[in-house]
Formats: sequence, C-alpha cells, structure tokens
Amino acid sequence: MRRPGVGRLCGALALALAPTLAAAIVAVSVVDPVATGLVASLGRPGGNLTGTTFHMPEAAGKIVEIIAEAASGLSRLAVLGDSAFPGWRGYWDEAERVSRAKGIALRLVDIRRPAELPAALRALGVEPPSALYVVGTSAIAQNREQVIEFAARHRLPAIYSSKTFVVRGGLMSYGADVAALYRRAGYFVDRILKGAKPSDLPVEQPTKFELVIKLKTAKALGLTVPQSLLLRADQVIE
Repeated sequence: MRRPGVGRLCGALALALAPTLAAAIVAVSVVDPVATGLVASLGRPGGNLTGTTFHMPEAAGKIVEIIAEAASGLSRLAVLGDSAFPGWRGYWDEAERVSRAKGIALRLVDIRRPAELPAALRALGVEPPSALYVVGTSAIAQNREQVIEFAARHRLPAIYSSKTFVVRGGLMSYGADVAALYRRAGYFVDRILKGAKPSDLPVEQPTKFELVIKLKTAKALGLTVPQSLLLRADQVIE
C-alpha cells in the first residue's frame, strides 16, 4: 500500500512538522499514524495532529470470515498485499488467526511496487488458490484491472478492501466507509476552533464498514452468494 519509502516519508514528515508548525493539523483517513510516527498513540496523540485513520486490523479477520462464507469449502486463501506497509503485521496476524480457526491455509503474495504485480500474478496462476483477499495498497490499486481480470480468468472468488474494485468488476469488498471518515473531520475542526488542543483529541478509527457485492460477477464465476451475505450487504450491485 505504499510506494517505495512512504513509511519513511511519513516518519520524516512527522519530525519535520513537530518543530516548525504551531497550527493544528486534522488528518483524514490516514494509514496507521502510530506506526508512521505521526502521533504517539491513538488515545493521546501528543502533538499538533489528530483526526481519523482507516487503520483497523480487526477488519482483516472479518474479511476472511466473509470470503469463507461466500466460497463454501474454502481451503486455500491467497492474500495480495505489502508486508512493508505501516501497520501490516496487525492485519496479517488477524487474518492468520481467523484462517487457522477455519482450517484455511493462508498465503501472502507480497507486492511492494506496481512493476512486481504481473510476475506475481503469473506465479500465482501456476497453482491458483481457492480464493483471493486483495488489499488495496497503492502498488495493487494502480493495476486493479489486472487483478480483477486475473480473478475472472481463474474463476476465483475475490474480496477486496476497497469498493472501487467492485465498481470496476470485482466480486465483493469489505472496508471502512471512507466518506464517513471525511465527514467526521468536521468534528475535529469544530473542537479545535472552540479551543481544544489536537494532543487532547484521540485519533479515531473507523466505526462504519461497508460490504459491497456485485451479482453480475458472482454469476460469471458460477457462484451463488449466500442469502445471509446479501441481507448484510450495504450495497448489492446488479
């Protein structure tokens, strides 16, 4: 989910901002602000920056549960992601925990740069998994059509962390409601304008998540999406 050096850049940005800016900063939908050094902790930011983050490792476990429910008998799940992305370990540990409980073998396809994606998909296609869990990192998102086409060609149920993949033809997605995180920024601006210090305003994680399912893609895959998932979906795209 990063271009080369993004983690280091975020840390450098935090160091650069601290001594030079007195103004309050409201960050919206940022990566793990603790791992990148932007704040000391979510509960007590400790500097002049606060706001919202989409960082929520527990979502990875929920994604594994959803794809396992959609693809009955799932035994092998490949995860397309970037192990160098800030906060990645929490997501991987959660996905691994749920997979282990369900008897699913988890495999990481580590993609750190966009140029690595084609070769990674070719290698994965030699022995395709039962399903895909695609993390919308920058390296992958820049080539989302390749990933969607790969899943279609190998008839693989795939779940994505971003709704944009489903809009482009992917099967389903589960992730934070980014629009809600942006709307929440108004709360921080209001509090700061009324005298609150950013250091006293905890950085908020997402509280609203969206499950989106595309029926046309399910039909093309020969997959019958369980009614239990359709009823829980926030959006079903015909």
